[in-house]
Amino acid sequence: MKLTHKLHTIYAATFSLILLCFIPVALSVEVEVEGVEESAIENNIKLHMNNLEVTEALLSDPFWQDEIARTVATAVEPFGYYNSETRVENNEGDIILHIELNTPLTVANVTREIIGQGRADPGFRERFNGFSLKRGDVLNQPVYEGFKSSMFNYALSHGYFDFNWQVTRLDLVREEREANIVLIAQSGRRYQFGDITIIGDDKSAAILKRLNPFSVGEPYSSAKLTEFNRRLNQSGYFSRVIARPVVSKANDLLVPIEITLIHKPKDSFNVGVGAATDTGPRLRLRWDRPWINSRGHSVSSELFVSSPEQSLTVDYRIPMQDITNDYLSIEAGYQFIDYTNTDTEAETLSIAAHRYWQDTDSFWRQDGSLTYLREKYLQGAEPEQTTQLLMPGYAIRYLNRDDPLNITSGAYFQAFVQVGRAHAGSDIDYAKSVIEGAMIRTADKHWLMVRAEGGAIETSDFSRVPASLRFFAGGDQSIRGFAYRDISPKEDVVIDPETGEEQNNVSVGGQYLFTTSAEYAYRVADNWRAAVFADAGTATNDFDEDLAMGFGVGFHWLSPIGPVRVYGARGLSDFENSLRLHFVLGPEL
Repeated sequence: MKLTHKLHTIYAATFSLILLCFIPVALSVEVEVEGVEESAIENNIKLHMNNLEVTEALLSDPFWQDEIARTVATAVEPFGYYNSETRVENNEGDIILHIELNTPLTVANVTREIIGQGRADPGFRERFNGFSLKRGDVLNQPVYEGFKSSMFNYALSHGYFDFNWQVTRLDLVREEREANIVLIAQSGRRYQFGDITIIGDDKSAAILKRLNPFSVGEPYSSAKLTEFNRRLNQSGYFSRVIARPVVSKANDLLVPIEITLIHKPKDSFNVGVGAATDTGPRLRLRWDRPWINSRGHSVSSELFVSSPEQSLTVDYRIPMQDITNDYLSIEAGYQFIDYTNTDTEAETLSIAAHRYWQDTDSFWRQDGSLTYLREKYLQGAEPEQTTQLLMPGYAIRYLNRDDPLNITSGAYFQAFVQVGRAHAGSDIDYAKSVIEGAMIRTADKHWLMVRAEGGAIETSDFSRVPASLRFFAGGDQSIRGFAYRDISPKEDVVIDPETGEEQNNVSVGGQYLFTTSAEYAYRVADNWRAAVFADAGTATNDFDEDLAMGFGVGFHWLSPIGPVRVYGARGLSDFENSLRLHFVLGPEL
């Protein structure tokens, strides 16, 4: 019994060892292909070889060499080569496939026909006749199969929901090295857009009609439906919305468009905090009500608080025909500023009506406005004054950037003008114009930004121009190395009206402005850049003095909430030579 048991054990172990020797495993050795020039064919050969299960020890076996040759033949046949020959060379574990593709099959005839309404559709015919394989071409089955799929997708995206291939045939005549292709498409009838149905609260029905880029009875197009979805999601009225065709409910070729939506909450609140060396810590509170009525009117309000500036604004928005890009905005605001470094104190009330419009898919936006401003202010040694202005204005803006936060490529340009006339709602004749622009470019690890700004004020009495409308330069977003609004015409001696103390070189604001800047940064890590910069410019009344200069070094941290930029800067001018630290949070454009 003991001997028999031992023999059984020996037989079982031997059988298991023999079985393991013949169990194939995935081919994991390196495969080199010789004799094939087209990368698509070579890649397909390697893909098929990766799926071949064979042990390295068996590669010299004639059976497995024939299996490899059959695998290669299968891989090259879709490209028209039905008579290939393969020789396998095992070079110390690396497999070299010596392949002769030989004469390929060429296309002898291509028979194409459209049956149905698509026959009279120029776009359908052009796409169908765009089949790239012609008589005399080497047969390429991926092109053939790809065309069938793409034609099917084209038909569905253009409303041919009953499309089908009535005949698709690939006849191979291997003895003649020829292939015959037959493609007969049954397009069916073309469907049209039907009525819109809303799943959910229908208070937005009027808005949806104005966002709709198609009309009932218009030939169906998935591109227009995609545009409709884009407009819906960019309108700002919905927290979730999607429009889709319901072909199963089509009646007389009219496909209803079903919109599933959830409106934004009645009220939303947002709290923002930040800091910059110009203003110190700052707090921003925002309230939005996206729906005032069924016509899509909305209202928002924002409170801004920092040490030198506090403001409250209310904006009532009325959408026009293009809700996303065309609207009327009525704004009312109160602002109080107290800049100790420029001895400026101002209290401003304003009411403005803006009409914004922008073409779809355009980066240009225009703004026509009418603004009433009443400002009570103290500026330098000048006595307290109150000025009111009624100013029509016009602005045009271009903004194109690849990302709203971490910008690697972008451009910005804006120009605006405002005018006011004495005895026509304004206390003085007044005209102000400003042009500004910036550009960002990135190449590999190199990042470059250049910007410039220029402005001018023409008036019958500059002393009565409100402090908030005068030009100042200096600070984080202007000429670094100087305090915020520190560059402007100066008053040598100013008596503080509250303390009676003398103050020297107090900025009082200028009639003209010019600034320019260039900054280069190099990415030293995934989210870090080292930067150097140079700024120059002035705010002045006559351009007699030299330009103020600022230059220095810094770094950018590309944080999840936007770039954080820190700079050490030296400022040089006729009145100051200083070192300052600047901290900026937020996008550059």
